[in-house]
Amino acid sequence: MKKVVELIRVSTEGQAAETSASIPAQRNVNRQTAAAFALTVVRSIEMSDVSGAAVLFAPEMKELLRLIQSPDIHGVVTKEFSRLMRPENFSDYALLQAFAESNTVLYLPEGPLDLSTKEGRLIAPIRAAIAGLERTEILERVWHAKEAKRRAGEMPQSDITLPFGVGYDRGTNTWFYKPEAEKVGIAFQAFLAGETSYHSIGKRVGISPYGLRVMLRNPIYTGWRVIDKRRDPSVGAHKAGKDGRQADRRKVRRRPEDIIRIKVIDEPLVTDTDFKRVQQIMDLKKVKHWRTRTDYQHRFTYNNFLVCDECGCVIYTHFRRRDYYICSGRQKKLGCTSRYVRRELIEPQLDELFSMRLTDKTFLETIIREWSSLTSSSIDANSRERVESQVTHLQRKRDRIVDLFVEGLIDHEERNRRLASAERDLNLCIEQLGKLSSKQTIDARQLAAVFEPFFEFPYLSRDQKRMMLSSIVPEIRIKGGQAVGFKLLTGSFVGSDVSRTGTDSLPPAT
Repeated sequence: MKKVVELIRVSTEGQAAETSASIPAQRNVNRQTAAAFALTVVRSIEMSDVSGAAVLFAPEMKELLRLIQSPDIHGVVTKEFSRLMRPENFSDYALLQAFAESNTVLYLPEGPLDLSTKEGRLIAPIRAAIAGLERTEILERVWHAKEAKRRAGEMPQSDITLPFGVGYDRGTNTWFYKPEAEKVGIAFQAFLAGETSYHSIGKRVGISPYGLRVMLRNPIYTGWRVIDKRRDPSVGAHKAGKDGRQADRRKVRRRPEDIIRIKVIDEPLVTDTDFKRVQQIMDLKKVKHWRTRTDYQHRFTYNNFLVCDECGCVIYTHFRRRDYYICSGRQKKLGCTSRYVRRELIEPQLDELFSMRLTDKTFLETIIREWSSLTSSSIDANSRERVESQVTHLQRKRDRIVDLFVEGLIDHEERNRRLASAERDLNLCIEQLGKLSSKQTIDARQLAAVFEPFFEFPYLSRDQKRMMLSSIVPEIRIKGGQAVGFKLLTGSFVGSDVSRTGTDSLPPAT
């Protein structure tokens, strides 16, 4: 009897699970084929989570190619041609050449295919092309089915793709916020209060800085699901993971007409106004490089807040024997003729400007009118309910940890680690609950109390001043070496230029 190698391949880990019949079905067909053609299966090779377009990267396929070089191996038996390959580019056809050179016969239920013959050289590439076409059609059908669900406000993917603190009930097709979503709400409030460090806020709420930055960009926390990207369907975008395992394609921007924007949660975590305000802060942080270095003594207080009134460009910091502010339009020779401004001259003027303007009664009354038009009490009620639910959950979690320790299921060190994490989250939620419970409609007296620190603004430290400035996101206009005004940004504003990568200008000479 002729010796053959059995090949079994499934595209996903789910198909390889014990509850799936895919692998046993392939094995059963292969054994029937072997019996029909008097073959002896001497080796069985199984591949799971390997796409038909990436089989050449899998170590199992490399082992198969090594085995068929032996004169003792007559052929390979498999359930269907697509189990061998579903080529996505022409380089994949090298696999057929290896079969032809080793005189290996491919045994399928419908009969043998000898690639070393002229009939085999004709039929094999055609069968491969058909298998590749089937794969493309499968992907397209799956894509269109999922796209229809997305446009209907449903969740067609695994729960692992859900944003942090967001849940989805597949029975009722409804979206909702989990109690832990309140951590994201706290992060939004911190940004609005002027704390713009992803690291410090993330440490407070127990979220990584990178993860926090992504969450703060997600409109789902305003109740809207916005899908503006998709996986690149082009051939060149397909990338195999380690050992040929499945890997995600890179994401690309959708065309404007393909962007999905649908309201999925009626009671948002944050208001649209607060969300847009945080996006402004993050945009300015990115475009103007709001960075901090703990090992560097910063000298400039207003860097990244100043704009040239003559040309509208961002004003840089610069060192030339002394510290200066200079318009980027002049530095880049864009036609601006504004002069250098010495730091020690302009900064005291700006300190005095903020100290006087933000404690002016008329100005405060204007802010009151704007605030009144944006206040929403329902959001606070919803947030309070979520925080109370999270507090209850964390209290029960703390009790369960103690029970596990008493029962001897965890040791002393593990108990302390878990309790520390639970206590941190619990204290954070209790603090947030206190803030929500104390919220009320703001009046002129309260607003005056909010801006009271600006009375002493000229005497604060550089970091204290910048935190206060970050909370109101001003655009300060400079002309002729003098401050000509500033505004609190309630609309969208993105600087027209990009500042230097550094946090300040070059250090002074020593």
